[in-house]
Amino acid sequence: MNYLKIHRAIISVSDKTDVVEFAKALCRWNIEIISTGGTLKTLKNAGITAISVTDVTGFPEILDGRVKTIHPNIHAGLLAKNDNPDHLKSLQELNIKPIDLIAINLYPFEETISKKNVTLDESIEQIDIGGPAMLRAAAKNFLYKVVISSPDQYQQIIAELENNNGSVSQQTRFQLAQKVFQRTAQYDSIIAEFLGSQDTDGKKILPSHVSLNYNKLEDLRYGENPHQLGALYGNFFSYVEKLHGKELSYNNIVDIQAAIELAEEFSEPTAVIIKHTNPCGVGSASFLVEAYRKAFATDSKSAFGGIIALNRPIDMETAIEIDKIFTEVVIAPEFPDEVLTLMKKKKDRRLMKQLRPFKGSSSFIAKPIAGGMLLQTVDDLLMIPEKINVVTKRPPTENEYAAMMFGWRVAKHVKSNAIVYSLPDRTIGVGAGQMSRVDSARIAVMKAKEAGLDLKGTAAASDAFFPFPDGLIEVVKAGATAVIQPGGSIRDNEVINAANENNIAMIFTGIRHFRH
Repeated sequence: MNYLKIHRAIISVSDKTDVVEFAKALCRWNIEIISTGGTLKTLKNAGITAISVTDVTGFPEILDGRVKTIHPNIHAGLLAKNDNPDHLKSLQELNIKPIDLIAINLYPFEETISKKNVTLDESIEQIDIGGPAMLRAAAKNFLYKVVISSPDQYQQIIAELENNNGSVSQQTRFQLAQKVFQRTAQYDSIIAEFLGSQDTDGKKILPSHVSLNYNKLEDLRYGENPHQLGALYGNFFSYVEKLHGKELSYNNIVDIQAAIELAEEFSEPTAVIIKHTNPCGVGSASFLVEAYRKAFATDSKSAFGGIIALNRPIDMETAIEIDKIFTEVVIAPEFPDEVLTLMKKKKDRRLMKQLRPFKGSSSFIAKPIAGGMLLQTVDDLLMIPEKINVVTKRPPTENEYAAMMFGWRVAKHVKSNAIVYSLPDRTIGVGAGQMSRVDSARIAVMKAKEAGLDLKGTAAASDAFFPFPDGLIEVVKAGATAVIQPGGSIRDNEVINAANENNIAMIFTGIRHFRH
């Protein structure tokens, strides 16, 4: 196998994870290290000898660091072929030394644009120019260069240096080059999508070109069904960490997404129970255990085998309650040690720690179709306050209004057609995914009665308008005294009249939440 002896290296990294350990490994083989800016400072502070890229180029870093490595002394050192006499002669005449290894990771563009209220100017400053240029140059010349694009590759190279007397195999060099072009393609596509998704005023638009470019994280046992292949791509595990349990399934991941998105709608301690992406119970309270009991009481039958998401660290009392039934997944921001010990006793149950908010993690939702895909912006708007309109003679009471708002948050996350009966702090009945809104209302009533819950005095939330008065009459019959819905039907007046005749308070939101 063709091995390359390493004499000279460039290290210039935004993510400095394990970079000192890696540089020390290079020093053990007397490899000369060139570095830039913050990386150079980090290495020198750790007592590692490194020279500045300025000493190699003979030119200072300029324009606030925008220009520092784009120079013939760098790129000729990366692109020259070791066995080409003309290349070697040119290097010698120009006093340019070859560079055998580079360790580069790119400015954190993805991390920057995921921050709330980031400006266009802030984003643009995190578009790396010199990094991708060096990575691509070395990857193109992989027969003669080692190119490292991620900290998780350091240990592999350290091991190869140790096992091969300071050399790296051609097979490894080729594999690393493949990863470089995957990474730079992904990086460029993210930038292109971001810039293409807004105009010069910073307003969101749908991009004119979309490239889906994700690394495979892992193969799944199967997709939605055993006869379907399934795999996970992207950076899902930067948002959640699995602390315990068997491997996640395709359906688990979809349900985890749905559960967390709903839990994030609430600021007070809240528990969400999801089954097949639909909530079967949601509860809020001052104490998490009470929030869970409310959520569970909505539909204890469907909660069996469900996904539970909590928006607060899980405490022992809540853990004991959850432990009474079988659940597929439990998600929380924190699992204290004593809680983890208890919950690990069920070996198959997945325990997931939420590392950061899901809200704002994506700008678009894509759906494949024949010959292409559909793209839409994320439904991240609950309502527009100035569009809220009390349309009935009787306005809602304070208690009814609070119940409406609770139900409206939940209805946004229920498959259409959706009807949700609620109180100010919990769901009472959830009707999901029916072809008729009347049927959704009836199913929600059936679920509530099975659970022994009283629908009298509840608020009913509908994800879209009532096309006829019959849907509203159905929720009135169930015991609801207030209704929240988008409005917008050609028969709105008939629906409003029916509400007035039954002394119902009704609010139009002016915004709907279809979920297909």
